Amino acid sequence: MAENRGPRPIYDRELRLWKVGRALSVTFVAAVLVAGGVFYGLVYVLDFQEIDTAKRLDAKTLFDLVRLSFGVVAGAGALVALVVAYRRQRVDEAGAHREATRLHTERFSQAVEQLGSDSPAVQLGGVHALAGLADDAPDDSLRQTCIDVLCAYLQLPFTPDPGDVPAHQEEHHRYLALRKVRHTILRLIGDHYRRPQGTHRSWQGCDLDLTGVIIDGPMDFTGATFGGGRVSFDGATFSGSTVTFDNATFSDGLVSFGNATFGGGRVSFDNATFSGSMVSFYGATFSGGTVTFDNATFSDGTVTFYGAAFSDGLVSFGNATFSDGTVSFGNAEFSGGTVTFYGATFSGGTVSFYGAAFSDGLVSFGNATFSGSAVTFDGATFSGSTVTFDNATFSDGLVSFGNATFSDGLVSFYGAAFSDGTVTFHGATLSDGTVTFYGAAGSPPHGLLDAVGTPVPATVELPAAWLSLNP
Repeated sequence: MAENRGPRPIYDRELRLWKVGRALSVTFVAAVLVAGGVFYGLVYVLDFQEIDTAKRLDAKTLFDLVRLSFGVVAGAGALVALVVAYRRQRVDEAGAHREATRLHTERFSQAVEQLGSDSPAVQLGGVHALAGLADDAPDDSLRQTCIDVLCAYLQLPFTPDPGDVPAHQEEHHRYLALRKVRHTILRLIGDHYRRPQGTHRSWQGCDLDLTGVIIDGPMDFTGATFGGGRVSFDGATFSGSTVTFDNATFSDGLVSFGNATFGGGRVSFDNATFSGSMVSFYGATFSGGTVTFDNATFSDGTVTFYGAAFSDGLVSFGNATFSDGTVSFGNAEFSGGTVTFYGATFSGGTVSFYGAAFSDGLVSFGNATFSGSAVTFDGATFSGSTVTFDNATFSDGLVSFGNATFSDGLVSFYGAAFSDGTVTFHGATLSDGTVTFYGAAGSPPHGLLDAVGTPVPATVELPAAWLSLNP
């Protein structure tokens, strides 16, 4: 079995001190050597090397030198006392830490026993006991253990609600009682993550494993900072609850919603800041409810919706700012519901819809501003949905529809302004559906006229000024 080479506990490191006799002996010998060195140095500096021939050393001078040397020895004695006091303090601290750890372990065992009770009321007491233990833990590892146990409780399978019918009245009441325990844990987690990192009762920076958890109660992460550790909602189900990340900051670490299901309720990231972390919605399913990123700022790091499925409900990035970093919707499926980037600003970084499939529903970039980002729809398929860029402004950066396929539905650039930057349709296929640039201003996007061909299909609407450029 491999040896555990992890860091030793603090109290164990503190006890790895020299024995007091050895420490004092080394310190005293060092003091004597220093005193002798001082005496010799003074004699040398005063040019007393030739004392036998010059005979200039009188008794008073010799006495002063000896007194000075003993003064150094006395200082060394004080140093020895300081070493003894320091060692005593370290030993006392280690003893106090051991005692605190012992008491914590005892309380932890009692709290876990409560959490494992058959009585929901006793379980509820265990939940609060574990949360209090996490707050008072002597070190981070013990705090993390308490959080892990609370998360593990949420991951346990539970019997669904049998319904409020007379035949199942008792089971229904027990379900409601256990649901109260679960919702209390969710509330406590939110409360502790909203506290500023470094303050008492803050759990920010700790790992939070809610993999596969059914979140059907409120969680409030308003103003929380995810600046370290790993937070996992992988495979979680949001089924009617309200979960808020409003004004939260994702500045480090990993927050993952991979393969999560948003099937109801509301999850809000309004005014959140993504400035350096990895936030993943890989393979997530948005099949109902509302998920909003309104006024969010994507200024660094990576946010990915790769392979996500948008089949119902509302997902909104209204007035969001993409100023740096990477946001990916690669291979995402837009097959229903509404996804809106209305009024969003793409001023830097990369936003990718590579290979995305727009087959139903509404996706809106209305009034969006493309002023510096690289936004790509390369290889995307528009086969039945309504995708609008109405009144959008393309003033800088790159927006690419290379090799995209427009085979059904409606893609609208009504009133869009192409004033600068690069918008390209190289290799795109416009075989069916409706693509309109009615009221668009500026030069036509690169490769658009070639993709449209001659004569212009009835399903493609271009400004008159652009038609004159089409050979």
